[in-house]
Amino acid sequence: MSIVIHIITPIITKGIRTLDDVAEYASDEVEFRHSLLDKGPSSIECEYDEALAVPDTIKKAIEAEKAGADAIVIDCMGDPGVKAVREVVSIPVLGPAETSMHVAAMLGQKFTVVTVLDGVVPMIHNLAKVYGITEKMASIRVINLPVLEIEKNFEKAQRMLAQASLAAIKEDDADVIILGCTGFLGCVEKITELLMSNGRDIPVIDPIPLTVMAAVTLVKTGLRHSKKTYAPPRDKVIVGY
Repeated sequence: MSIVIHIITPIITKGIRTLDDVAEYASDEVEFRHSLLDKGPSSIECEYDEALAVPDTIKKAIEAEKAGADAIVIDCMGDPGVKAVREVVSIPVLGPAETSMHVAAMLGQKFTVVTVLDGVVPMIHNLAKVYGITEKMASIRVINLPVLEIEKNFEKAQRMLAQASLAAIKEDDADVIILGCTGFLGCVEKITELLMSNGRDIPVIDPIPLTVMAAVTLVKTGLRHSKKTYAPPRDKVIVGY
């Protein structure tokens, strides 16, 4: 029986993520499933967007577990609802930001997150604090390209990401680069080429491939999140949900 990894893209925009994006990581023993939100924002670029995404993300996660998922990946670098979802399901739940930051800390002394817009910067700073990894973060750089514009300007995005990454290495002393939006999937190769051409042998983390394979590893090793930390919520009256 296959390991089932369910990817929840916590927005309503169709086509921004498909199973083709992770097809190369599937196998006879690993199956990927995917869902979008029915209610929520078209993209996540600030705390407000994230707050709107969380309720239906929780619902989709509960549905995914009931449908047989072995682990859940929430497809956004804001990690929206990750902690809440861990409380209401019994399977591993991973966020790309948390996973990427901790792996980056293993791959080098300091990492830089290169992301979309200034509105995302406070979110990433806050996540680094919550994850206990602030002192490992060299900087956050933005390329000023909205999430929904990435696919339309993919080559431009790659160039901008590569230049920002090179600047982070030269000016911020970064040892590792994290792509700070899951919409940047597929940009690593071009960025790495530019860095190598400038004599910089620096790892560049594409969060979705890393996170889905980390989820597979947790399932294979029989690990899940502590129910002491992520205890199920008590029954109580809740209006509107």
